[in-house]
Amino acid sequence: MVREGLLELAPGCGIRLNGVCWTVEEVVAQAGQVVLRDADGECVRRSIRWLMYHPDARPLRMAARTAPEVSQQPRGTADLSGDHLARARLRAEHVREAETGYRMGHPSRALPGEPRPAYDPASTTVTERRRAKAAELKVLDRDEAARLGLRHMSTRTLERLAAASVEDLVMACADGRWTRRGGGHPSITEEIREAIFAVRRECLRRSRISMRAKHRLLHQYMREMFPGFPQEKVPGRTTLAVVWEEWFGPGGARQRYVRSAEVAKDAGRRVVVHRPGQVVALDSTPLPVKVRESVFGDPVSVMLTLALDLYTHSIVAFRLTLVSDTAVDVAMLLRDVMMPLPMREGWGEEMEWPYPGVPAKVVAQFAGHKVAALPFFAPETVTTDHGGPYKNHHVVEAEQALGCNILPARALRPTDKFAVERCFAAINSLLLEHLLGFIGADVADRGADPEGDAVLSMDRMENLIAAWVVRVWQNRILGEYAPAWGPGEDHSPNSLFAAAMQQGGFALQIPKPELYYRLLKAHHVKIHPGRGVKIGGLWYHDRVLDDDRFCRPSDRGGRHKGAWVIRSDRRDRRTVFFQDPDDHKRWHVLRWTGLPPEGEIPAFSGKAAEALLGEVRRRRLGPRPRSDAELLPVLLDLLGSAIPVTQWPTMPKRERRARSRQTVQAQAAAADRAPRPQAPPLDETAGWPAQARTLIEARDADRRRRREAAVRERGGPVPPPRLGEAVRRRALFLLPPDEEEPPGPAKEHA
Repeated sequence: MVREGLLELAPGCGIRLNGVCWTVEEVVAQAGQVVLRDADGECVRRSIRWLMYHPDARPLRMAARTAPEVSQQPRGTADLSGDHLARARLRAEHVREAETGYRMGHPSRALPGEPRPAYDPASTTVTERRRAKAAELKVLDRDEAARLGLRHMSTRTLERLAAASVEDLVMACADGRWTRRGGGHPSITEEIREAIFAVRRECLRRSRISMRAKHRLLHQYMREMFPGFPQEKVPGRTTLAVVWEEWFGPGGARQRYVRSAEVAKDAGRRVVVHRPGQVVALDSTPLPVKVRESVFGDPVSVMLTLALDLYTHSIVAFRLTLVSDTAVDVAMLLRDVMMPLPMREGWGEEMEWPYPGVPAKVVAQFAGHKVAALPFFAPETVTTDHGGPYKNHHVVEAEQALGCNILPARALRPTDKFAVERCFAAINSLLLEHLLGFIGADVADRGADPEGDAVLSMDRMENLIAAWVVRVWQNRILGEYAPAWGPGEDHSPNSLFAAAMQQGGFALQIPKPELYYRLLKAHHVKIHPGRGVKIGGLWYHDRVLDDDRFCRPSDRGGRHKGAWVIRSDRRDRRTVFFQDPDDHKRWHVLRWTGLPPEGEIPAFSGKAAEALLGEVRRRRLGPRPRSDAELLPVLLDLLGSAIPVTQWPTMPKRERRARSRQTVQAQAAAADRAPRPQAPPLDETAGWPAQARTLIEARDADRRRRREAAVRERGGPVPPPRLGEAVRRRALFLLPPDEEEPPGPAKEHA
């Protein structure tokens, strides 16, 4: 029982047990236990009942009460280093052998030669074994005993360690100094802490400086703000560097990005994504697989642009472009997010719309075709990096037209869109690495001939990625991306989207085809009677512009007062689009006035149009203005690149690639304008001959029209009549023409 007064159990109180001073470290009242710490820092756990009936337990009335230390989580073997853990286990083996006669603590786990005669539990008592163990440790080599910490292990120490439980025996045998509290710096007082944060705020405004300069600012602040503080107690530069790294990080970022990160941290709380479509991340990367373009069949590099839903981690849309993605490509990618993916040839029923709540037949009825197993919705927030296509005014206008909020990622902060970065890495490891033509991430790791290994065309690659997304990615277990309402459960993008449909429903909204025109770039121009509109240096016209309602300025007010809105697709400059003011669902196609009326010339992009205008300025085609019809031969020369079509296979690789880009962009523009069923893969050997025939026919037709026009203007000979014209004129049964028909040559009737 406790003698000499009441025993107070509170953190910081002193207790003397068998002449040894202990300090109460912690009281676990709910378990009826108390944690005691000796002068060496070793802690033991005892029950309050054991302490109450201890024969020699006395309170230390004269001991100085220390303030309770800050609580910390329980220490375990994981906190010990490899050497410390081995030494603690060796001590525990000696304690077990003294208690049970076996180093592992049980006869079933006896080592060879156990039990030893001095520790045989059948012929010795616990006290005899403890004394034998203490005598054995005393005769150990001095250096070995000091190394293992067994030099001062006595019978009382063995008795004290044996009181620990089996689970805590290793930690009881560990030196308390190995796991002492860390993170404290006695030299960092409240005044020093204030000075360090003041220096931190000052360094955010200034240019980047060294730690030595920061240490001088610390001394300056302490001298001016705390004149009575001893300067010798200001921590040194090394201590300041350690504290600075612990509090503010290593500080390896650029100064401008450190300031932007500080502003973003103080801006507000973080965004928590809890429904599909709330945040959609867009990003582009070069596809690490060489593919073959559809005109000449050359191996080329393409860009992969995808949209990732951050809640379900579904790849809701992607695009392959032969050139770096432009603003119109990004705008059409956002449109693809809202459009259901149609089933393609060769896809089975397992790839059809599988989500419960909305049957596949209902979705197919709304879309007009069978829909694949891929979510579609209207994005609420779009997060992108600071690339040129994503900061373009055209993309910003398209996002506003779709009702999206723009949330650009911070510069050099990949954590703001880490999910899409990891998605690119997953696509590489799960799909692209297994394809022929894979080039890897580094030139030094590239194969012997990846361009020669390329066998997939762009259409086939696009079809392969789409099938892989629907069949593999959407059904793949996400692992660490389990939702908050289902921790530890296995989920895939499809299961997360299905769960979201059950929780919040699904808005079956499919945009109309007119959305394509709304996402194109808008031009506010004037309609010139009889000539049309001028867009990007080229004139466009259609008979609808000759109506009287378009001969006057528009009724539009505001910033573009009196102007008409014309939409253009930079990927194909042959046509522009005009919305009828009386019927908003009707769009008129305005063709370039330089196009021949009887046929179409090959598609040309905005870059080719700029080259055309530059060539006209360089040639200085006379002092008078030239019409677009007169500029057609110049365009045909540019498209031919001054190389005969028969020599196209031998033209420079750069020019062949530029021609392929124009063709691919025109195909993408046509597919976006009028969605059609998936076409079969193009024959790579028939690409450039078809282009050659188109150019030959367009050039011959243009030359023929110019020859005919020149003959008529000079008053040359009249072309001979058709064969049999005289017989037709003398025919007795030939009826005269009707009065309302304009006069002309007689018509032959059967």
